[in-house]
Amino acid sequence: MSRQIISAALLLALGTLSSVFVSDAAPAPDTAEIVLSEEATLLNESPITIAQSEVGADVKDVVTTTVTAYSSEVGQTDDTPYTTASGTRVRQGVVAANWLPIGTKVRIPDFFGDQVFVVEDRMHSRHTNRMDVWFPTRAEAVQFGARKAQIEVL
Repeated sequence: MSRQIISAALLLALGTLSSVFVSDAAPAPDTAEIVLSEEATLLNESPITIAQSEVGADVKDVVTTTVTAYSSEVGQTDDTPYTTASGTRVRQGVVAANWLPIGTKVRIPDFFGDQVFVVEDRMHSRHTNRMDVWFPTRAEAVQFGARKAQIEVL
């Protein structure tokens, strides 16, 4: 059994993971890869990218990745659960991502419409290809679970 399946089963048993499962983030064979703008400096490997098609003029890149959720609990963060890696206080609209620079603005239209999020936090170093959305409560974060989504990098 794969390590991810075992981990997911343990998290489900502990009640810390929603039963929403995400399929592997492997691209379709005909998926085109795009290059991130010269402004963006990646801190780790980029997640899978897809061809940009008919998006707004403000969208620089479109990336498909796993989107997860977190809240301000010591068990889900470090010992300063209300302070982001950039030094700001957590609030609605904050996301954590290791593969985008702090301050990068993004949208997750599949789940949040036109809401703009700002990368102000980081995740554990093992999560190089994810984006984590901050929620005010653990229950909301668990309800959101883990989902595959297209991220519009602004």
